[in-house]
Amino acid sequence: MAKKPTLKIVKSDSTSIQPPRKLGQHGMALWSTVQNEYSITDTGGIEILAQGCAALDRAEELAAVIDNDGPTIMIRGVLREHPLLKGELANRAFLCRCLQRLGLNFESLKGVGRPPGYSPQ
Repeated sequence: MAKKPTLKIVKSDSTSIQPPRKLGQHGMALWSTVQNEYSITDTGGIEILAQGCAALDRAEELAAVIDNDGPTIMIRGVLREHPLLKGELANRAFLCRCLQRLGLNFESLKGVGRPPGYSPQ
């Protein structure tokens, strides 16, 4: 009698879609979270998400420099706001626009049914 093949559990994981370019820690965390919740598979959506994740990485880099230097710095003897504040804000705004463009500002896909622990009286 022939030996039966070993069965393997195949996990249906939407995180198998990798970003089109290298992302930093914050961008990759956002990529994984969005892919787990929404499973974006179309080319345009993937590119918009990748651009947004890259903008988040850049915003976090700028935020680290601003945190190190402080929100104000001396320029030619005059106290001024840090020049990177505008860049950080622009990158965060771009990320928000990308998420809105993808329609991710709405509720994520969830199972249909009653919440756990619900019992009608």
